[in-house]
Amino acid sequence: MLKISTRGQYALMIMTYLGQQNSESYISLKTLAARHGLSPKYLEQIMIQLSKAELVAALRGNNGGYKLIRPAEKYTAGEILRAMEGDLSPKGTTQTVNEDKGNKKFWENFEKAINGYVGSVTLEDIVDENRASDSEGYLYYI
Repeated sequence: MLKISTRGQYALMIMTYLGQQNSESYISLKTLAARHGLSPKYLEQIMIQLSKAELVAALRGNNGGYKLIRPAEKYTAGEILRAMEGDLSPKGTTQTVNEDKGNKKFWENFEKAINGYVGSVTLEDIVDENRASDSEGYLYYI
């Protein structure tokens, strides 16, 4: 079964928040943690992983924090989730496919559908949905 961990979900949520901010400003870890009700230590682990994947820029010091490296429309949900989760293929399908050739096409198409969808949704798409939802009184749409 394909399951996105809370780390993946939080990474997408934080990236969405960063996409809504001024692209020149760094947002502190403390601000991000407080805004989203996350432990700073837990969030720091997520941000380190996003930084290593070169999805966010990190700056240390009093005016430090995190910001997007590229414009929001240049990110896909897939690359953000893969930075946290690794491969997004359905778990266990490799063994299943090798044992049951009759279902091989189904699993290949299933994997293509998942990867096609997350690859087609940009961070800007999610940011725009959130802005629309915010105007209706809702917080985040992922």
